[in-house]
Amino acid sequence: MVLTETPASHGAAASDTPPDWHMDASEGISCLVLSGSWLSHDAALPQFSGDIASVGTTLTCDTRNVSNWDTGLIAFLWDVRRACDEAGKVFDIGSLPHPMQQLLNLLPDKVAPALPTRSKKLPFLERVGVRSIASLAEIGIVAGLAGRTCLAAYRSLFGKAGLRRSDLLSDFYNAGPSALVIVGVVNFLVGAILAFVGAVQLQKFAAGIYVASLVGIATVREMAAVMTAIIMAGRTGGAYAARISTMQGNEEIDALKVFGISVSSYLILPAVLSLVFTMPFLYLYGCLIGMLGGYIVAISMLDITSLGYFHQTIIAFGIGQFIFGFIKSIVFGAFIGLTSCRIGLKAGRSAADVGIAATHAVVIGIVGVIALDALFAIIANSVGI
Repeated sequence: MVLTETPASHGAAASDTPPDWHMDASEGISCLVLSGSWLSHDAALPQFSGDIASVGTTLTCDTRNVSNWDTGLIAFLWDVRRACDEAGKVFDIGSLPHPMQQLLNLLPDKVAPALPTRSKKLPFLERVGVRSIASLAEIGIVAGLAGRTCLAAYRSLFGKAGLRRSDLLSDFYNAGPSALVIVGVVNFLVGAILAFVGAVQLQKFAAGIYVASLVGIATVREMAAVMTAIIMAGRTGGAYAARISTMQGNEEIDALKVFGISVSSYLILPAVLSLVFTMPFLYLYGCLIGMLGGYIVAISMLDITSLGYFHQTIIAFGIGQFIFGFIKSIVFGAFIGLTSCRIGLKAGRSAADVGIAATHAVVIGIVGVIALDALFAIIANSVGI
């Protein structure tokens, strides 16, 4: 805050004189006499260097001869007060004009210690412990966010969650129909690559027909769900994090909280629901397109018929493989939505933080999807799927 110059109201002289001070002592009470113009832009402002130990128990001030003053005088008086505190003396500001007293009372009694420029590097095990505790705390926060979102979803069934239908439909469109092209292209190429690699190897054993089984099982069980989730983590998860972090920077999240609007119902629930409901359908779409890519490569490289390829594909896996992939896609969608929204909520308020939040959402989404897929593989192996 910049203060304007104000003239003294105690019979001050009209002309500006250089700032000066001296101390008068009588009967155990010392008085700091100030005079002249005390303006902060004046480079000749004196510094307080009085011998506080030699004065009485109380130090007062006389500012009747001060013509003009601003924060330069307040800084000088602050030095006097701190010197009195260190010497065990009483600095009586009751004789100062009321504006001076108000400004002086805003300042702390002591100067805040300077922060260290470089933090001490912790030992390796301590760093591991700190990061582990921080990771567990973050997992707990995401779990709490998931719980509040589930509660908001339940309340939305009765129209009490504050969920706007327009937001839900917009997120559904962005997470579903708008992603069909990129999901189709990637899964088509993955299916074609699987068929090409399989055909090169299986031809050596005269077992080219089993390319259909290879592409079908790999696509339905793993590749369609994982590749679709990775695409959505990079495309939709990053967009959610960037959108919410932008709202954070514009203080829109704070405005929602002030008005009592639940962030979980208003922002997170539409994002999570859109991914949870569209991911299974994108998974099925990715399965079909991936098998189509494998079919085109197989019939162009191998001496097999279309009917033989489709027959081998159908008998290669059962409905249980689709159910397994269906469940994985739902979990992947919920994970991407929750983590992306959480990253956006904890982002900073600058423009650079928006890009950082989007990058973190993409990286965590991709790594998390692969880690969850490994966990599903262990579970599937345990139950014999």
